[in-house]
Amino acid sequence: MRLLSIVICITVFSLITPAFAELDVDVIVDGLNNPWEIVFGPEGEIFFTERDGRIWKIENFEEAKVIETFPKSGSMEGGTLGLALHPDFKNNQKIYIYQTNLELEFFQNKVFSFTVNGDALTDKQVIIDGIPGAPWHDGGRINFGPDGKLYITTGDAINPGWSQDLSSLAGKILRINPDGTIPDDNPFDSSPIFSYGHRNPQGIAWSDGGLFVSSEHGPSGEMGYGHDEINVIVKGKNYGWPKVVGDSSDDIFVNPIIHSGQSTWAPSGMVFFNSDKIPSFEGKFLVGALRGQHLMVVNVAEDGSLISTEKMFEGDFGRIRTAQIGPDGVLYLLTANGDNDKIIRISEAPLDDVEKFTSNESDSNQTIFYVIIGIIITVAAAGVIVIKRKR
Repeated sequence: MRLLSIVICITVFSLITPAFAELDVDVIVDGLNNPWEIVFGPEGEIFFTERDGRIWKIENFEEAKVIETFPKSGSMEGGTLGLALHPDFKNNQKIYIYQTNLELEFFQNKVFSFTVNGDALTDKQVIIDGIPGAPWHDGGRINFGPDGKLYITTGDAINPGWSQDLSSLAGKILRINPDGTIPDDNPFDSSPIFSYGHRNPQGIAWSDGGLFVSSEHGPSGEMGYGHDEINVIVKGKNYGWPKVVGDSSDDIFVNPIIHSGQSTWAPSGMVFFNSDKIPSFEGKFLVGALRGQHLMVVNVAEDGSLISTEKMFEGDFGRIRTAQIGPDGVLYLLTANGDNDKIIRISEAPLDDVEKFTSNESDSNQTIFYVIIGIIITVAAAGVIVIKRKR
């Protein structure tokens, strides 16, 4: 009987313990302040954003340059966020940026396109605007899907009711053509909305088979706590917020394939790891966790059912904003600790050493400043609304 108990314990332990090989970790950039997105060009160039307004370009690992700056938004969670390259970037050099702006008394989120012209961005165009913004819950991830359309995550802008309102772009995943027009096969006529009922989706990625998966922040006090989600996204479907937290028995809502219960992961940017350079990650979704301070390794079957989830690097790097695959087929992570943040390269086999680049451009953590500014702006906006209603 004792032998049977030992065998059972070993079996259970093997199921919950990740079978990952020893990995090499290299910091290639440090000294950053809240980097938010990283993408790789076809010639190996690297582009990344910092939330307080900078767009960076790296052509050689040892040197990074700021190629564009936006005004600081004063938003706690908004700012210069998502970044994506046009599917035909090699020929047209088009780059897309999600940005939070303060206009009059309100925040607003927009997606711009630019042309990369050497070490500068030119030909600025507004691709989509009118996305409600706020000091918190601004979404911000953008990515081109396998269909060549641009997908955009938006937060509820601290107004949960907007997530269920199909006349509002808040609390949604949007889908548009690269020029900003609306695809004819979108689920709602003349609308960029692809799915709705989201609180604050932070990551999107597709498997090689076309399975569309998103990460989403759950409530932090307004309707309970926790219940961060990993969702399989289906065209035209309602993901429940704020009517549902966690799972629902109502068929009109899509349940997450997994949620965090009463704990908090704060899942953010993600990638489908389709490289054989780290075999233990291959074919799985890798999701950065902010509050959880780990990398989620999520294995999803092509029918959308969850196979397994595991944690990597728990507490090793602090808050992880996003994960990405480089042209070398290895993993890159961005940290989001607000001070001396890093771009980290992770591989199974040792790679050529590179000289680390340290940013002298990035400011120190200004979280308290942004909180104060955000509160002031929110109170002022509420006052304006009250005055207008009295009129």
